[in-house]
Amino acid sequence: MQEETAQSAIDTFVSAFNASDDSYVTVLLSQALTSDVILWGPLGRSEGIEAVERFVLDIRRHPAGAGRMVRTSGVDMPGEWARYTWVFTTPEGGPRLAGTDVVHLRRDRIDQVIVFAGDIKPLP
Repeated sequence: MQEETAQSAIDTFVSAFNASDDSYVTVLLSQALTSDVILWGPLGRSEGIEAVERFVLDIRRHPAGAGRMVRTSGVDMPGEWARYTWVFTTPEGGPRLAGTDVVHLRRDRIDQVIVFAGDIKPLP
């Protein structure tokens, strides 16, 4: 049951990147995230749904065109933390980025998101 709740919040979060209109981004994020969510992303730490919304909207406005974010793995959830992999692709074979997110859940919403974008370099 706990993994199903986490998967629902995660899928709602991911769907915000693919919303048909920018006005739906806030609605989807407010369903998936706590109001005091903390995002640890490529540009550092930010707090609140508004900060996550700016992050999502920036990605939606990628110079190569609106892309598509897809969860590419199941949800692995030991305790209150969950992880999943994702891929972001831009239209017509444009830039592609893959990564792993680790999220913390408080009740049925995400209150922390840690974004790991790109591949980890192998040991020499």
